[in-house]
Amino acid sequence: MAYSTRMRSAVGAVRAALEAAGLGLQDARFARHGSHEPDADAPLVLVACSGGRDSMALAAVAATVCASLGLRCGVVVVDHGLQEGSAAVASQAARRCEGLGLNPVAVRRVAVRAEGEGVEAAAREARYDALAGEARARGAAAVLLAHTMDDQAETVLMGLLRSGGVDAVAGMPESFERDGVRFLRPLLGLSREDTTGICRDLGLRWWDDPTNGDGADGPLPDGYPLRSRVRHDLMPFLERFAGGGVAAHLAQASRLARRDKALLDAMAERATAEAVAFADGECGDVVMTLRADVLEREPEAIRLRVVAHALGRAGIPCTSRHVEAIDRLIVRWHGQGAVSLPSGHSANRKKHVIRVCQDGLHANRRCSG
Repeated sequence: MAYSTRMRSAVGAVRAALEAAGLGLQDARFARHGSHEPDADAPLVLVACSGGRDSMALAAVAATVCASLGLRCGVVVVDHGLQEGSAAVASQAARRCEGLGLNPVAVRRVAVRAEGEGVEAAAREARYDALAGEARARGAAAVLLAHTMDDQAETVLMGLLRSGGVDAVAGMPESFERDGVRFLRPLLGLSREDTTGICRDLGLRWWDDPTNGDGADGPLPDGYPLRSRVRHDLMPFLERFAGGGVAAHLAQASRLARRDKALLDAMAERATAEAVAFADGECGDVVMTLRADVLEREPEAIRLRVVAHALGRAGIPCTSRHVEAIDRLIVRWHGQGAVSLPSGHSANRKKHVIRVCQDGLHANRRCSG
């Protein structure tokens, strides 16, 4: 079968992502024409599939690429249980993936509990937990995610609406590790139009999530997820306003921003190693300490990054307001009291050390030396 231009682009993108992750050609025989079965102990690549057009296209392309490299290729379908009939949708997606020759095909149902966060965020956390759990259980070498250029552009806009800064503009990385599992996003250079075309070229059927609001007249109500409203309302407006090309422009901007973010992260990691210590449980309720005398020598961008990342590693949710308040303890300290943080934590400075505690007063009394 002759591949379309978009199919060739997708095949090249998936192959490049796998090779960059160390999952290249397994044996010379797979470079020869003809069908070759991967070895039983060949690395396993899993595709996260919702049954939508993007992930169905990725599943089909990954099956082709993995076969040409001598890799095993399977699928994980996550059922969030948030919509009526979700189990049937997941089962249908699994059957379609089985029809593509993917093996294994696993369906994982998760419980989404939005405790202090939105349903979208809770569903994302539950989904990644399920994908990582399945990958670890099967010893998978990588999990492929079907985010496209359009998803990247939407992510950048959502980041700007919610917070801003380099991290927001940087969007989603091409690869990352979570819970010991490598995740890859090989389709960030392809558009949603490309994945739709691939499905049509291959005769694949897909499921459209009703929460996306596809086909709705007028702006979506506030009850729809933010991503759906950005996709349905904001992106088309920007495309009309700019005369097209907005998604590609935002995706390119995110690639450039990720370079800057990588440098800032590396600098922050070096400062963290010198200035931050996480508690070992021997000092009451102290969660971590920060050396103010070390951090005050760093540029503001690095200080703020160190504090934000350290709080995140300690499992303390924070906003820019909390991070900036701790930064004032570092560079503008004049004996002021503790900074109140979420989840019953506080940060208090004594001499050159800032202690972040679960119960600030009690911990500071016990650990005042």
